[in-house]
Amino acid sequence: MLRKILAMAAVLSLVGAVGILGFAQKQVVIAVVWSGAELEAFEKTLIPFEEDTGIDVVIESVGRDLPAILVTRLAVGNPPDLAAMPNPGQMKEFANQGALVALDGIVDLSELSKAFIDLAKVDDRVYGLFISADLKSLVWYSPKAFAAKGYEVPTSWPAMIELCNKIVADGGTPWALGMESGAASGWVGTDWVEDIMLRTAGPDLYDKWVSHEISWTHPAVKKAFEYFGQIVNAPGYVYGGATGALMIFFGDSPNALFTDPPAAYMHRQATFIQSFILTANPGLVAGEDYDVFPFPPISPIFGNPLLGAGDLISAFNDTAETRALLNYLASAEAQGIWCKALGKLAVNKTVDPSIYPDPITVKAAEMLANAEVFRFDGSDLMPAAVGAGTFWSGVLDFVSGIPLDTVLASIEASAIDAYTK
Repeated sequence: MLRKILAMAAVLSLVGAVGILGFAQKQVVIAVVWSGAELEAFEKTLIPFEEDTGIDVVIESVGRDLPAILVTRLAVGNPPDLAAMPNPGQMKEFANQGALVALDGIVDLSELSKAFIDLAKVDDRVYGLFISADLKSLVWYSPKAFAAKGYEVPTSWPAMIELCNKIVADGGTPWALGMESGAASGWVGTDWVEDIMLRTAGPDLYDKWVSHEISWTHPAVKKAFEYFGQIVNAPGYVYGGATGALMIFFGDSPNALFTDPPAAYMHRQATFIQSFILTANPGLVAGEDYDVFPFPPISPIFGNPLLGAGDLISAFNDTAETRALLNYLASAEAQGIWCKALGKLAVNKTVDPSIYPDPITVKAAEMLANAEVFRFDGSDLMPAAVGAGTFWSGVLDFVSGIPLDTVLASIEASAIDAYTK
């Protein structure tokens, strides 16, 4: 309780308020995309803040139309005080218009992961606050299956390829990979390419690729696809081959790791895949029957950057109430409530690890807290016609055997049109 009191006192100090009387409006409006369990979790997160400050937080849940609604409300001079940004790209657009409040100096960012502070910067000013994240740069495996075969966790791309070759030589299959996801089929493969691009081209060129400052036919983009091809196109590397990769539902794919004998030994996917694993295999114990290791580095000069997504809040109005809420959302208390309810990873490095339900989530949280470089999912930042269109379909075409140059030229043609609109 003392820690909670001290934390709220620090929030009030930062906003220049000495209690409820320090707030003129006693209300703050925040627009979000969340509904269902996420909305319930956010409402739960806000309870201590409202009780301690007397500020009424009005939540406007507007769904996936939020970007368009924000544009319209800005045009008529009536934006909400705060809004959940769909991604850093949307945040950057609003910041460049001068519509957002810079958070430097008005929000205590000292306890947040540096990588997430940097991700919310535009021209060296911070315009967003990440309250949680999902980590994608993970490879799932069975420690028991590895131990039975004497396999060691690879710490580099060459070591991973060597392990793949050993598994094949032993009569096994290295990878479980499924990219079927209905109308969204292909996104699993784009995550592979993005993780590889970060490790072969580095974060700066990755950013230029995402913003179309380099072409899809650029050698660095082609190289990332070719590295993905070393896995997905290699004989015997993927369970079910190319057909399996194209046809298996992504949520069912990791089940191949838990057959007897294992139908596959590794699966690259984000933290959220754990819920799919446990739904299909309820008796498994995290950290014993299944575990994760970081997607390995490729080019040593770029180290081991992390890919993922996250929940991002930005401010349109600078009021004492807005500042107070932002500082609360940056705190360990708020992020602990939010992340515990949803199984997400906190960006605040001081969040008590006991909020996480299993050792794998603890490990992922530690990786995020110590990350020097983090990048948002690239396809989510691109125009929908590319990121959720030709990039998705292009990956499927590549896996199905269409020449890479043809695939990249097709994506580039769509990008030229999409980025000029």
